[in-house]
Amino acid sequence: MKQIGLTVIIIVIVLSVNSNIAKAQDDGNKMKLSGELLTDQRFLLEDPNDWAWNENRLTLKLNRKITGNSRFYSEVWLRNIGLPDIIFPEVLYNKGIVDPYNLEVREAYVQLFGFLTKNLDVKIGRQRIAWGTADKLNPTDNLNPYDLEDVIDFGRHRGADAISLDYYFNSEFSLQGVFIPFFQPANMPVGIFANALTSSMELPGGMTLMESSGRVHMPRYNLSESSTAGLKFKGFAAGFDFSLSYVWGRDGIPISTYNTFTPVDAMGGIRIFSQLSYYRTHIFGADLAGSIGGVGVWAEAAAFLPKNEVIMTNNLSALYPMSPVPVTQDTTALEKKIYTKFILGADYNFANGAYLNFQYMHGFINERGKDALNDYFFVRLEKKFFEDKLKIAPVGGGFIVSDWSDFGNNYAIIYIPEISYMATDNAEITLSAALFNGKGDNMFVNFKDYNMMMFKLKYSF
Repeated sequence: MKQIGLTVIIIVIVLSVNSNIAKAQDDGNKMKLSGELLTDQRFLLEDPNDWAWNENRLTLKLNRKITGNSRFYSEVWLRNIGLPDIIFPEVLYNKGIVDPYNLEVREAYVQLFGFLTKNLDVKIGRQRIAWGTADKLNPTDNLNPYDLEDVIDFGRHRGADAISLDYYFNSEFSLQGVFIPFFQPANMPVGIFANALTSSMELPGGMTLMESSGRVHMPRYNLSESSTAGLKFKGFAAGFDFSLSYVWGRDGIPISTYNTFTPVDAMGGIRIFSQLSYYRTHIFGADLAGSIGGVGVWAEAAAFLPKNEVIMTNNLSALYPMSPVPVTQDTTALEKKIYTKFILGADYNFANGAYLNFQYMHGFINERGKDALNDYFFVRLEKKFFEDKLKIAPVGGGFIVSDWSDFGNNYAIIYIPEISYMATDNAEITLSAALFNGKGDNMFVNFKDYNMMMFKLKYSF
């Protein structure tokens, strides 16, 4: 049934596009259909070389300026993703499990130019509202929910159902206001990355975690509980683009607020059931970007102030059944104090065709609180050959330090060399590796058993 529905959607899209193109030719309006076909395949380097990722994605983008003062845009992903998870024979009758696929509307909105006044533009619908000037990693980019499905695809977000207004004071200064009525949480990593963002919990002495489960407590869907609002002032001065922003929203990655401990054996094995919540926070942002002596430079910072202190309660009553009163422990999971994430970066194009990009970041997307922010150093060096058809990046990746006082036991290394070839003007083939190493509890240390080779083919049209 799902397969039929997906086929119908594709047919409708194609017929609509063909019809609109014909109409556009009659009335002078311009229709543009574009997109790409991407195949992304990865396997682990360690024997027996398990398959780590399988994705075949068709992206369809429709962009049409309907009249002189309005525009429609949409982006849809049609994907075959993942590997079939088959345990019981009855699932062999379900084609959706045997051959997993999904349909995702990334963006679909209408933009009105000169709405009510010639200086005001409004955009309504599902849209990607990208804030920040850094390369992919943006502390101020907090309106759209994070898409963490592929955790090494930095900077990916999903679309948000929103109303966005841009008022232009002149050619150099503008003010943007955004309202998002529904809260959308981040979607977590899948496949071998599934536990990448799962933080470890310190257990009482003699206890061993045997099983864990939980429940997500979502905010109520009304204007006060689930809405997000943002305001951004943008300008250009002294050769630099800059902005100041504010967001009143929720952290899209849940935090554990109530844990129930239950014994499962007499040897100290326990089961933990957790309640996960999304807390309200203020986010104050600033960024700038420009160039100095031919070197591109950027800086971006976001200060986070939780609305309330976040308390985590551990219920240990089942471990101490003889206690006359419930045994609970309250700890502060996040203080009501400002903590700041920031990133500094620069890039340069050399005369010989080489390109260098460097960024220093303090605080990754899943880190909260002043004392929990780690330092990240990212670098990429690439060079093009044969009239830009061949591109080699011998240096690419990052270096992370989670505790400078014990540097040798708290670091992570990411090394991603890459080579790509433009087989035609619109077909790019990429071969790369992802190698991880380190010590400590940084999230990228968890990947050191998942070194992999990656192959991608991207065909644009």
